[in-house]
Amino acid sequence: MIAVDTNILVAFHRTEYDHHPAAIVAITSLAEGTIPWAIPWPCVHEFIAVTTNPRIFINPTEVAVAVTVMDTLMESPTLRMLSEGPAYWSKLRNLVLESKVTGARVHDARIAAICVEHRVDCLWTADRDFSRFPSLKCRNPLISKP
Repeated sequence: MIAVDTNILVAFHRTEYDHHPAAIVAITSLAEGTIPWAIPWPCVHEFIAVTTNPRIFINPTEVAVAVTVMDTLMESPTLRMLSEGPAYWSKLRNLVLESKVTGARVHDARIAAICVEHRVDCLWTADRDFSRFPSLKCRNPLISKP
């Protein structure tokens, strides 16, 4: 199962991103495909927070629009929403101790732990910080492979 990180969702929604067309293709292929895919709940929260933030965008997304984007994605019959489960703490604990992340990077560890707990095969992300968690395979679907 492929999980999608916040930055891919933001690129999918915000047209000013250079990789917006690639994000449209990537997310559409998942949403309209037959293979299960996932979004961790923390990425939903972060998507709404980022896209509606006037400190990030001159014309931020209206909250109702950001919510509608997520509603539309959640209509995909193959989408699974991922949250913390019974093994979450042990996964997070191990990832934080092994990677020695601190501060804001603990949020990335949270997403990684949720993905590891749910046996995600690959996290699609443009954030290289996830390389700190070798137990989670990551790929950036917005750039072409060499």
